[in-house]
Amino acid sequence: MLLVTSCWLQVKTTSNQQLATSNPQPLRMYKLTKRLLDLLISLVAIIVFLPFFIPIALLLKFTGEGYIFYFQDRIGYKNKKFRIRKFATMLLASPSLGTGSITVQKDWRLTPMGPFLRKTKINEIPQIMNVLLGDMSIVGPRPQMEVDFMKFPPEIREVINNVKPGITGIGSIVFRDEERYFPNNGEDPHTFSARVLAPYKGKLELWYQDHAGILTDLQIIFLTAWVILFKKSQLAFRWFRDLPEKPEELR
Repeated sequence: MLLVTSCWLQVKTTSNQQLATSNPQPLRMYKLTKRLLDLLISLVAIIVFLPFFIPIALLLKFTGEGYIFYFQDRIGYKNKKFRIRKFATMLLASPSLGTGSITVQKDWRLTPMGPFLRKTKINEIPQIMNVLLGDMSIVGPRPQMEVDFMKFPPEIREVINNVKPGITGIGSIVFRDEERYFPNNGEDPHTFSARVLAPYKGKLELWYQDHAGILTDLQIIFLTAWVILFKKSQLAFRWFRDLPEKPEELR
C-alpha cells in the first residue's frame, strides 16, 4: 500500500505524454502502480462476482444458442491482436449477420439474456481474465474488432493503443448507450460510425493518454459505476471539463 500511495502522489497530476518526454521514472512507476491496481481490482472482482457466475452460466446454457462465453480477436496493446472473453449476448454468427460488428437498438441478434447482460455490463466481467493475463487493463481504450479499428483516422490508429485496452474507459462512459446515437435516416451504421463516431472516440482516447494517471483511472472507474445507475448522466463532462466537445450530430 505504501508503494501504491507513493506512486499515486508522484503521477496523479502529470500527463502520460509529459512523463514520457521528461523523466521516464515517474512513467514507469505509474505503469507499475496501474498494473498492481489491475491485479488487485481483478482479484477482488473475481471473489465478489464468483457466486453469480454459476447462475449466469446456467441461464446462458439453457437459453439462446447455449453458449456461455464469447471469444473474439481484438486489437490490443501496440496494435497486436489478442483474444477477448465475454459472456455471450448475441448469436454466435452475429459478426456476419445484420449490421455485423455494430449493435443497434432492439438488435434481433441479441440472445434472451443479452439485453440484461449488456445493460448492466455483466457481459464484460470475464474480461477480468484478460486483465490478469496482461492483455488488458481495468481502464483504457475499448478493444476493437479489426473492422472497427480501421474506421479510426490513420493518425488515431497509430497511437490509440499506446496504452493497454481497458474493460472501461472514457470512451465507454461517454458512449454508455452507443446504440441510441445511430440515426434513423437510412444512413448505413458503419458509414456513420466511420464518419462521426470513430473520429470522436479517437479524440476521447487521446485525451485519456494526455491525462493518464491513477487519479484519472479511479475517477473513470467510479464514473463507470455511476453511468450504469444513471445512464443519462453527464457527470464525466462536469468532472473533466476539457473533454473534447461532442460533434453536433451526437448532441
